[in-house]
Amino acid sequence: MGNAAERTLTMGRMTASPGRRVLLAAPRGYCAGVDRAVIAVEKALEQYGAPIYVRHEIVHNKYVVQTLEKKGAVFVERTEEVPPGNIVMFSAHGVAPVVHEEARQGRLASIDATCPLVTKVHKEAVRYANEDYDILLIGHEGHEEVIGTSGEAPDHIQLVDGPGDVAKVEVRDESKVVWLSQTTLSVDETMETVDALKTKFPGLVSPPSDDICYATQNRQLAVKQMGAEAELVIVVGSRNSSNSKRLVEVAKLAGAREAYLVDFASEIEEAWLEGVTTVGVTSGASVPEVLVEQVLQWLAERGYADVEIVKAAEESITFSLPKELRRDLREEAAALVAERGGSGTAEA
Repeated sequence: MGNAAERTLTMGRMTASPGRRVLLAAPRGYCAGVDRAVIAVEKALEQYGAPIYVRHEIVHNKYVVQTLEKKGAVFVERTEEVPPGNIVMFSAHGVAPVVHEEARQGRLASIDATCPLVTKVHKEAVRYANEDYDILLIGHEGHEEVIGTSGEAPDHIQLVDGPGDVAKVEVRDESKVVWLSQTTLSVDETMETVDALKTKFPGLVSPPSDDICYATQNRQLAVKQMGAEAELVIVVGSRNSSNSKRLVEVAKLAGAREAYLVDFASEIEEAWLEGVTTVGVTSGASVPEVLVEQVLQWLAERGYADVEIVKAAEESITFSLPKELRRDLREEAAALVAERGGSGTAEA
């Protein structure tokens, strides 16, 4: 929405009230991994026809899921919910190896839409497990990404859910301990956890490169820059989105008086604007820009029509689509049913 030199925007013909403004974070919204996953579902529907089953939400955003459902995507929580002979796609958060095996046993053709940055963490887990390290995975219990990564080496990985978990961590050999992390965490809190782990285990090994993804870091950096000036920060994102929730936390730590997470502009409350001259607006990495535009419109209608861009970084990363989209997966699924027997038939 504008370039680095463009500092002030005006929403349509709305009248800006003196002293009221919006700080709009850049970058915000879709990261490369989310963009890849959403396009993968759309391409699969276009190429193979509905239904395309997706194990778990493809990304953590209510609007995206509802939009894809209308196009023919069917979201399920368990692999066994997919009828034999169909296509199942794994979400951007990644899955454990056992899930790939479940798909094979269920006579399903699969598409792996795991974000390549999550795949990187999976490969690190396998590598360090093969070298017999104890792996301390920093992340939130129950999150799909953590479940998938832990499944790569369950006998070697233990979860560390923040600095408060460090005291209970035990390892077999303090000279062979490494930490990895969920990709969507708060950078500051993660490093606080790492520092506590290093105090307890001075020989702690760090991953070869950051596990927290570039997009998560960039969006948090933009919010830090706006938080000192904005009394109110509105983060567009769903409540099951880890990176969106972290943006709310970062905004408050950066100085914002209040910060709220909303899926849609209709969830914003007028009372939030009392005494507010500057509103910060950003969105999580799984949020389409149309939802941000609706929030900006809502604010403009209430006098916050002047928009200034707060630019923290440039992003140009893209990922290629899953290789499975280059094959005839309907034919593969039918072949699996024929090969392994059973009465399941593919739904077209």
